[in-house]
Amino acid sequence: MPIYEYRCKQCHTIFEKLQSIGASNENVICPECNATKPEKILSAFSSSGFMSTASSGGSCGPSGSPFT
Repeated sequence: MPIYEYRCKQCHTIFEKLQSIGASNENVICPECNATKPEKILSAFSSSGFMSTASSGGSCGPSGSPFT
C-alpha cells in the first residue's frame, strides 16, 4: 500500500496516511485539528533504497557478490 501526503484545509498541517491505491479522502482526519477531507498533495518521489545499492555493482564480499 502506498503512503499518501495530505494537507489539512483548516490548519494546513501536512501529514502522511497509508492507504490502498485509489482510496478517497472521505475517512481521512487531520491528526492536529481533527478536520475531515484534507486535500491530497503531490509528494516527492524517492528512488533510494536497498535495491539501488545492491545493483550498483559494488562489492560486498570477497567474491564481489553482495550475497557472500
